Amino acid sequence: QVQLVESGGGLVQAGGSLRLSCAASGRTFSFWTMSWFRQAPGKEREFVAAIRWSGRNIYYADSVKGRFTISRDNVKNTVYLQMNSLKPEDTADYYCAAAPPDRDSYSSTDSNKYDYWGQGTQVTVSS
Repeated sequence: QVQLVESGGGLVQAGGSLRLSCAASGRTFSFWTMSWFRQAPGKEREFVAAIRWSGRNIYYADSVKGRFTISRDNVKNTVYLQMNSLKPEDTADYYCAAAPPDRDSYSSTDSNKYDYWGQGTQVTVSS
């Protein structure tokens, strides 16, 4: 059974940092694109960051560029999201997602690209 399990969320003051992890199990995701999305209360889910299997192709939403860093460890089957300089508007549930190699041509922001999703971890940034 394939599972993506996020962790690392919590409550932090504005300007603080958090590191999210997404542990994958049930298969190897070494050649898959791994991404983070988020959904704030009352808003649609939005793309945050993506990393291709090699780690050389990385994409960020404009709203997080320069503050968030996505990385992956293919041996541990884990993807990370380092979030610095957090703002209250970063408050959301954060989800990781996995896209198979045959959908590399899809945009990273396209939800249809992804086969697997985690259950989410909550991030709350207080002002």
